[in-house]
Amino acid sequence: MRVFLFITCINDTLYPRTGQAVVSVLERLGHEVVFPAAQTCCGQMHNNSGYQTEAIDLVRRFVDVFEGADTVVVPSTSCTATIRTQYPRLARLAGDAKLAARVEALVPRVWEFSQFLTDKLRLEDVGAYYPHRVTYHASCNSLRALNLGDRPMRLLRQVRGMDLVELDRIDECCGFGGTFAVKNAEVSTAMLADKLRHVLDTGAEICTAGDNSCLMHIGGGLSRQRTGVRTVHLAEILASTDAMQFGDVCAA
Repeated sequence: MRVFLFITCINDTLYPRTGQAVVSVLERLGHEVVFPAAQTCCGQMHNNSGYQTEAIDLVRRFVDVFEGADTVVVPSTSCTATIRTQYPRLARLAGDAKLAARVEALVPRVWEFSQFLTDKLRLEDVGAYYPHRVTYHASCNSLRALNLGDRPMRLLRQVRGMDLVELDRIDECCGFGGTFAVKNAEVSTAMLADKLRHVLDTGAEICTAGDNSCLMHIGGGLSRQRTGVRTVHLAEILASTDAMQFGDVCAA
């Protein structure tokens, strides 16, 4: 299968290993990954901040770049949610019937990374090996916009060598919310403090999620407190393998 990768701004500029990990996983599973160099921002930041007109231009850009793709994979729950839930509304807001039709045709072909593996490929075991104690944070968009449910956890449960510990009150926001963390800093900090407490209570070495926006916020708090706990994107965990372990999986 040819899979088109939409990397997202934050991954491209701050977390390039996440994109590399997605490519590693998909190629290991036998798929060809295509990376259109013309891709830019999905417009989430503009739309969430009230600059909807500016976001419409980025909707058009995304459609122009990915319209010919049968499958688009996105390693970000928030960007995927923007494309799936906000693009149809923004196209209607533009009063552009042609754009709305193009968006309607493209949106069903856009997949969040974990959902692509579990729903499209029907996989849970991708041959990963990660010998660490890990807890998983569910982003707000994964729960409420994409309805991912336990899909990421199902993938993590199949990772060899991992001690997976469930996070208490997993459905609570970490407090980031993009510009929310800037405009409502005190509330955001209080929400983050609750999330950090639950992460530390697990005794995990690693906190993972499907969105580096949340992980940036959580990771910043963990670092400032010098906890020694790191944040790692789900794709990077799934890309990690032990040669012997993976050989056994293939042989099976």
